[in-house]
This record gives sequence, structure tokens and C-alpha cells, in this order.
Amino acid sequence: MAEAPKIANLDARGLRVLAHPARIELVQLLRRHGASTATRLAELMGVNSGTASYHLRQLAAAGFVEEDTTKGNGRDRWWRAVYQQTVLDDLDLVETEVDDAVAYLQSVATNHAMNTQRALNELLTMSKAWRDVFDMSQYPLRLTVEQAGRLRDELQAVVAQYPRDDPEQPGEGERVRVLIYVNPELP
Repeated sequence: MAEAPKIANLDARGLRVLAHPARIELVQLLRRHGASTATRLAELMGVNSGTASYHLRQLAAAGFVEEDTTKGNGRDRWWRAVYQQTVLDDLDLVETEVDDAVAYLQSVATNHAMNTQRALNELLTMSKAWRDVFDMSQYPLRLTVEQAGRLRDELQAVVAQYPRDDPEQPGEGERVRVLIYVNPELP
């Protein structure tokens, strides 16, 4: 079984900090590529290094990223993600921190959509083996709330059996993104 990821459970402060789409993207880049400088992250995001530095400092103040003092030459400041995953477990925050919760969830959805679109754009350049396992399925089901919760838990348990990506210790295979959405289909 795969090692459990270090997870950030969002509170109101963390939700406010991650409500900005650039901050979600910075955390995702650090998780994907490992420690990096603000300059490199800015290049990947298409923003100036001052913007990346500002958002990195905000993320550091909230405990989502930290300075990596093992890298660099004293001139460059390197940053790394503190957590491998972020979850919004306290759904009461959706009611008490409405604007921040909606902004955060919209940024997450946008990030997922952008990454899916990138994969689609590269579909024809993927090896045949990867094209053969590529999947974008939708399964319309009719479930009670309890059944939906059980399905979500079972899917998460299956995913937890596989090796997590660690950019600092790359293993076999390619980085794969698995998205799980369990939500009611609204009219």
C-alpha cells in the first residue's frame, strides 16, 4: 500500500489564502516539479517574479509552502510544498466563508479543467500504450446520499493503494492525474 500523503485540512485562514487561483497553481507546480525558485515558477505561470514571490510569501505565512534551505546558493530563494494534498473536509466553511469557499473551489475546478485540456492537446503525441489507458468517463448513477458517500470512500481507498508522486524521489512510470467527482447532477 502507498504511503499516506501529508494532507492540509483547510480552515478559514487557509481557505482565504488558497482562494486566489495563482496560489493554487503555485502549490500545484511545487508538488509536480519539486522545490523551485520564484523566478522559475513565474516562468511556468507566465507572470513576473515579483508576483510569484508575493504569492509564495502569502502561502508560506499560512504554512502551505516553506523555504528549502538545502538548495540554492544564498542568492536564490528556493521553495517547496509542505503538503502533498489539500482537502476541504469542514464543509461548514462553505456556509461561513461563502466567498472564499466558492473562489477556492472554482480555482480548483479551473485547475483540473486546464490540466485535462493539456492532456487532450497532447493526446496524439502520447504513446499508444498511454492512449489505450486514457479515460474520460462519466457514469450517471442514481444514489442516496449514503450510497454516494460510500462510493466516494471506496474510490479514495482504491487510489490510496497506488504509489503517490514525489518529485524529489521519482520512481517508475509517469505522473498520472486521477480526478474523483461525486456530486449530484443538477437540473
